[in-house]
Amino acid sequence: MMRPMIVALAATLALTACGKPGSRVRFDDNYYPAKLSKVGDRREDFVVTVQDPGQGIAGAREAGRYEATRYCVETFGDSDISWQAGYDPDNRASVIDNGRLILRGQCVIW
Repeated sequence: MMRPMIVALAATLALTACGKPGSRVRFDDNYYPAKLSKVGDRREDFVVTVQDPGQGIAGAREAGRYEATRYCVETFGDSDISWQAGYDPDNRASVIDNGRLILRGQCVIW
């Protein structure tokens, strides 16, 4: 099940690399600015904040998942992520704070 998602994300990353500079990745036809920050001293621990989740929570979740996957692939060469309970993009009761969707996780490294 994870393999098709990895292939789809790799294809998305490849296609976005071919776009013109400054082009934005859109989810559900909307742009969701997302920012990833590492947590503490461990590079594999991160938090993603996604702006404008009011445009559509499903698109905001995918924008956050995309940002996290991109970070893990670029930093560790793998797209496996262990999401913190309650802060994962598949959680129906998403955490929204000050108008931002919050996701927390950890890149799974070997």
